[in-house]
Amino acid sequence: MTETVELPLWLLSLVLIFAAIATLDRILVPSARWYLRRRMERMVAHLNQRLERPIAPFKMMRRQDMILKLAHDPEISAAVAEHVRTTGTREDVVFERVKSYAREIVPGFSAILYFGIATRIARQFSKAFYRVRISAPMAADVDREATVVFVMNHRSNMDYVLVTWLVAERSALSYAVGEWARIWPLSALIRAMGAFFIRRRSLSPLYRKVLARYVQMSAAAGVTQAFFPEGGLSVDGRIGAPRIGLLSYMMAGARNMERDIVFVPVGIGYDRVLEDRTLTAAGSGAGRFRVHPFAIAGRTLLRLLRGRFSGYGTAGVAFGPPISLREWRANTANDQPEAFARNLMEKVACAVPILPVPLVAAAIGPEGLARPDLLPGVMALAQRLEAVGATLMLPEGGVEAAVEEGLRSLISREILYEKSGQLVVAPRRLAILQFYGSAVLQRLEHRAAE
Repeated sequence: MTETVELPLWLLSLVLIFAAIATLDRILVPSARWYLRRRMERMVAHLNQRLERPIAPFKMMRRQDMILKLAHDPEISAAVAEHVRTTGTREDVVFERVKSYAREIVPGFSAILYFGIATRIARQFSKAFYRVRISAPMAADVDREATVVFVMNHRSNMDYVLVTWLVAERSALSYAVGEWARIWPLSALIRAMGAFFIRRRSLSPLYRKVLARYVQMSAAAGVTQAFFPEGGLSVDGRIGAPRIGLLSYMMAGARNMERDIVFVPVGIGYDRVLEDRTLTAAGSGAGRFRVHPFAIAGRTLLRLLRGRFSGYGTAGVAFGPPISLREWRANTANDQPEAFARNLMEKVACAVPILPVPLVAAAIGPEGLARPDLLPGVMALAQRLEAVGATLMLPEGGVEAAVEEGLRSLISREILYEKSGQLVVAPRRLAILQFYGSAVLQRLEHRAAE
């Protein structure tokens, strides 16, 4: 037992490596996870003392536990059995497919990343680009036990950044994000921010069932959520027709929920949309487009570092009156998701703030305008907007200052030029002018929210 045993150096190295891996796997890694988990729990407890809507325990579940809970949900099991019966596929194969869907959808929220890093970066990033203004903050009398869902128009990829830090004092948002975000390492970061991935074009009933159950489970647990019913960026500046997928899942799940779901309309507007040229090119028939937000942001930050960037004007956010799903169902005979979605989007359209550049663009129109007629035209347009209850976010100098600010921006971008006292629209920039003006004109088509 005490005899010396000689081993080759390579074999000894291999033994030591496996021993180190075993030590890490069985002792050090679990201990580190326990320590980090305890720190996370203390941080969340501290955050929940100041948040208007505390972080739901469901959101703090370990990701693997959440995946298993979703995959073994009774309704999912029934869907698996039905799929096996109709397709003849082996049950274990179908179940593995369900687990892969669950792994793809379920986020891995990190409170440290969200509140410690992301919201601070979002604040600085937004303010580096825009003068951020907020009007009509969310009503404070919303039932604290209700699940709050922010419903927004989708103008720019900056929407995610803006709304994230504007509601950071209230709660942590869970976004639904599409295929554009499913690239490494961006996907890991977005998942840690609490966002969940969706395949917008998937027609698989099994996938749709897994997605529906995740949305319903998170809503039932009180997770604060945010989504864009339009499903994509507007290519013409107008608010598009809503897609009812996520909304229909929530409405179906709400029938068996103890808590109410309260939808908060959010209107977002910009003096300049970062992706406007790409969007208008797609809207004019250039075919499918792919927006590269990081490339746009990178070019702008480079201009900022060189001292050649003075900002993109104002970015405005306004909150409309909350809509209780329970009250809606009690007061309407039409309980279909389509009717509720239309009502929601009308409220969102009414909440979109009117900023200087869109206001001036709408007043000028595609035919151009005589320079002396601009101020009276904008003033008349502003009066019409006020009459329908629109939210005007104008500079301190009122309409006169808005005219100067909006006109300066449009001329500097070569969308307009002045010739012999006439404001003329550059032919190649007409689509961009209409892109901004159409949001204002659409607002005139809606009555003020009651």
